[in-house]
Amino acid sequence: MNICNVCSEQTPKYRCPACKIRYCSLVCYKKHKEVCVPSEQQSPSEPTVDLNTDPWTVEDLLDEDDVTDKVPLQRLQLLGQSKELRDLLCNPHLRQLLESIDSADSKYDAMKVAMQEPLFTEFSDQCLKIVENGKE
Repeated sequence: MNICNVCSEQTPKYRCPACKIRYCSLVCYKKHKEVCVPSEQQSPSEPTVDLNTDPWTVEDLLDEDDVTDKVPLQRLQLLGQSKELRDLLCNPHLRQLLESIDSADSKYDAMKVAMQEPLFTEFSDQCLKIVENGKE
């Protein structure tokens, strides 16, 4: 098991986007940010494949501002238990919308288009209701 590269006390949950060290909290991130030395970026003409890297995680994609918006796994699991969501997902149009968002190059643009669909808005509102309330 890894430990935080900043405080050496907790299990790290996040990775610095600049230098890739692991840290456990916003406090450690702020401390690290003061002394962070970004790793050298390789030029696009010299692609390399490193088979010994850890697989990426959701935490690797989070910015400092995103940390506060992270939904705990326990609440995310409530989505799978929702009868209302299962009923909505029986609709082939909604499933097609979700697949198009997932496969889009620009997720932002795809979400913007999908949010114009009342069915998708109903789906997203139901998801938010579940994760925000922690119950159905």
